Amino acid sequence: MSEEKGELDSLDIGQLMELLPHRYPFLLVDKIVDIDGDLSARGIKNVTVNEPHFTGHFPHAPIMPGVLLVEGMAQTAGAIVAHEHYTGEPKTTYFMTIDKAKFRKTVVPGDTVEYVITKKTQKRNIFKFNCVAEVAGQKVAEAEIGAMMMAREDQ
Repeated sequence: MSEEKGELDSLDIGQLMELLPHRYPFLLVDKIVDIDGDLSARGIKNVTVNEPHFTGHFPHAPIMPGVLLVEGMAQTAGAIVAHEHYTGEPKTTYFMTIDKAKFRKTVVPGDTVEYVITKKTQKRNIFKFNCVAEVAGQKVAEAEIGAMMMAREDQ
């Protein structure tokens, strides 16, 4: 949180690409808003029909795969951890666990998914997050995500 103005932070796509190792077609968050340190944030994903997974899932009625919604939640959590704990040495957050995943509604091209991330616990460099994916304020998926922050090996 910006201490000067009391405003929540945000990350645009360029900043996300500095924090995350993912690239198209596997970068599944377009921006992150309402970042409160590593405590909470909202990731935004604009779903478009030209994404590669829609050619096979399902071609005549495209539905975003649930596993990609989980990955988008994990990327949002990983980005806020990397952003909050950046010390000059590049770090990344590795997806460790997924628990209590539920898929409630389909996500289709034209939807804007919001990944609502809230930190549940932290023990040293291990984090647990409660995650919810929403479209137009309605819950479409949820999961508990576990992650570990480590030095980046690609630098």
